[in-house]
Amino acid sequence: MSFSEKTKNELARIILKDRCCQMAELAGLVRMDGTILISSKNQIGLELTTENAAVARKILRLAKLVFNVETELRVQRKARLKKNNIYLVKIPPQNKVQEILRTLGITREGFLINPEVSSLITKKKCCRRSYLRGVFLGAGSVNDPENTYHLEIATTSEEYAQSLVALIKKFGLDPKISTRKNWQVVYLKESEQIVTFLNVIEAHTALLNFESTRIQKGIRNKVNRLVNCETANLTKTIDAAFRQKENIELIAQNLGLENLPLGLRQVAELRLEQPDISLKELGELTDPPLGKSGINHRIRKLEKIAENIRNQNKKK
Repeated sequence: MSFSEKTKNELARIILKDRCCQMAELAGLVRMDGTILISSKNQIGLELTTENAAVARKILRLAKLVFNVETELRVQRKARLKKNNIYLVKIPPQNKVQEILRTLGITREGFLINPEVSSLITKKKCCRRSYLRGVFLGAGSVNDPENTYHLEIATTSEEYAQSLVALIKKFGLDPKISTRKNWQVVYLKESEQIVTFLNVIEAHTALLNFESTRIQKGIRNKVNRLVNCETANLTKTIDAAFRQKENIELIAQNLGLENLPLGLRQVAELRLEQPDISLKELGELTDPPLGKSGINHRIRKLEKIAENIRNQNKKK
């Protein structure tokens, strides 16, 4: 089961006691998943379509709680293998449906579709939370935080997408809109914003799982960066030590280490004995001990001597 499905299953179990919040959540679900039906007798019906069984059950329960209306449930199996069932929750054509749609802010007077989020339905903060929960249950998804951070809600209406963005912004969030084929996608990409949105719609278990995964992911990334940094430093140290050893061997063959000043000779002999250690460790072995800058100074002098020998050999 995907992270998104687990989140929706958690949200589907939430049934608030306040009728205004129940109505707001049902309004969000109807807006995203609903289709208006017109019978041969010009009566209005309503059908909601979802691929999540828990969401279908919630629609049935909310319709009963808020409007005490009879519903029908049908299950269709997709033709393609390994695809989810489709759950169809239907309120049969009847006079009551037209009033339900107006009450939910889906239609206006004269049966015109309301292109925006209803301000009456989302007047209170608790109702705004419930409405967004319904919208997410109807057309939302959230990626597993192990992968990329992404939460989105898809709608076909640009005007409604803008209205939805305005509603989400009331919770201090900054959603964006992108166009994907015929869809307007309202999305959040920053992990902190997704966590806040999950808290707004009261997906607390999903929020904790998201945060836990995000922290573990952050620790792994930090450890990897440290390991990569240590590996790079170690490689750099080994490469430098190898060049220093080559220079010292060249000096020994052409000039003889015994002809070097005592300080340079001591460092040269120690480097040949300890080819893999760092300059700091090398300095600790000298008598008296030298700091890294002191060792580095002598190493540069040895490099200059080796470079002069190479130049002289080229001229021969």
